[in-house]
Amino acid sequence: MSEIKKLTADVDVDEYYEKYVDFEKFSKLCIEEQEMLGYNWSYPPFDFDVDELWKSFNKLKLIAFKIEFSKEELESEFTDTELDYVLKRFERFKTRLMNDIYVLENEDSQGLFLGKCALCMKCTREFGMPCKMPFKMRYPLEALGADVDRTVEDIFGYKIQYAKDGKLPEYLIFVGGLLYERK
Repeated sequence: MSEIKKLTADVDVDEYYEKYVDFEKFSKLCIEEQEMLGYNWSYPPFDFDVDELWKSFNKLKLIAFKIEFSKEELESEFTDTELDYVLKRFERFKTRLMNDIYVLENEDSQGLFLGKCALCMKCTREFGMPCKMPFKMRYPLEALGADVDRTVEDIFGYKIQYAKDGKLPEYLIFVGGLLYERK
């Protein structure tokens, strides 16, 4: 890894919700992903009203971590298994980056995870059991209906990139945030 850059932007929740949130569309994508990769407590269906959660706050601090790879890493070719291993390592790395969000939280805010929760090796939702870490688990933007690709492009000026053909992308971006100023 060459460098990790932290990008932030504060936006009005009502404006963000109007422009980027479509819970029906993105919850379906989250559920389809779970059917392929396993169920997770941070993804729908939820036992709360997502619209009410958005409407409970005035502001959203978007926090993105852009991981840029070194020239050597970008020139390397990986087998499918190796590439999967490298990318899973970064999925686990997100948990450490979440500390930047946890420290911002207070009674008038709620952190948003950097993608699907990866606190446990295997989510207990798979087994019909309650979350083992509800005090640390947070919901990601996409699970709450946000279009993360458009968010990253419009607000930070980057396109989400994916690994393909045995090669790492130029960079990875993980986006989370903080809903704050409770109404």
